[in-house]
Amino acid sequence: MLCALGAAVCFGTATVWQAVAARAAGTAGGSGGEAALLLRAVRQWRYLAGLALDGLGFLLQVAALRSVPIYAVGAALASSLAVTAVVAARLLRVRLSGAEWGAVGVVCAGLAMLGAASGTEGGRSGPGALKYVMLAVAVGVLLLGLAGGRLPERGRALLLGLGAGFGFGVVEVAVRLIDSPALSDLLANPASYALLLGGGAAFLCLTSALQRGSVTTATAAMVIGETVGPALVGVVWLGDRTREGWGWLAVAGFLVAVAGALGLARFGEAPAEEPVGV
Repeated sequence: MLCALGAAVCFGTATVWQAVAARAAGTAGGSGGEAALLLRAVRQWRYLAGLALDGLGFLLQVAALRSVPIYAVGAALASSLAVTAVVAARLLRVRLSGAEWGAVGVVCAGLAMLGAASGTEGGRSGPGALKYVMLAVAVGVLLLGLAGGRLPERGRALLLGLGAGFGFGVVEVAVRLIDSPALSDLLANPASYALLLGGGAAFLCLTSALQRGSVTTATAAMVIGETVGPALVGVVWLGDRTREGWGWLAVAGFLVAVAGALGLARFGEAPAEEPVGV
């Protein structure tokens, strides 16, 4: 659980830098679609710094997924919005209202409940078709991201946010479907390709969502997409369970943590102002 919380800190801090870079890339102009937007963002040093933090967060996420159920990791990762809110309040010209500070406290309370109730990860590998389903979902998210600029304005933020959430959810599930780190086994496992494709497609959707439409809507959709679906997969097919008799507390903690994260959805985007002192 400490690894999951460490990943949330990395992802939440990275969001501040990536959002500033995505806005700068969008206002810089230039031709091309969503892939071109992503390439322009990558040339920003803040985006690269965010990617480095994302890489560290991913390693911590993998360690967490090998030890605790997906539902606990997913809720912890959703709490990265609380980290983003605190970092934005500290480093950027952002003021948190009393309700938003309360939402940060709600997230922490939900995670404490989850930590107390979570059991060990499930020991089942799921049906054989699950790996191919994850790969198909990853391909669908990629196609959605590439078509982001062509989507109708109404509902665009919701679709891109859900796409990003599903992509990150594919990563969570795919990590559990990879049994051997041997190169030959990785190359033969569809879950390996689902992990890479899902992560890249999620970043594409997220970058587009940060630059287009309502970011609050997109971020709320992303939180739902990356928590609810993977949690159900973990419980139904991978054998994730809670401590004996503590299931009610795990469900309550999951709902509380996600609700708190949704209350901080506007922090899926850092404001365009420069960081203080930079």
